[in-house]
Amino acid sequence: MKNKMNEHRKKLGFSQDKLAEKLGVSRQTIISIEKGRYNPSLPLAMIIAELFDTSVENIFFLEQDDYK
Repeated sequence: MKNKMNEHRKKLGFSQDKLAEKLGVSRQTIISIEKGRYNPSLPLAMIIAELFDTSVENIFFLEQDDYK
């Protein structure tokens, strides 16, 4: 799964540390999500979308390779 979390985070002017603090997760979790190494749980994805004032689909999306 791909994501635009880095883009949305920067629009709000948040550092990775600040976003991690707001979400109650570690900075390493934010780094892993942004790099596509970790997919957040559905509740966390929904909280992220709410914080960014957008839909989950505007942040996280599947690409063709994800369907295999």
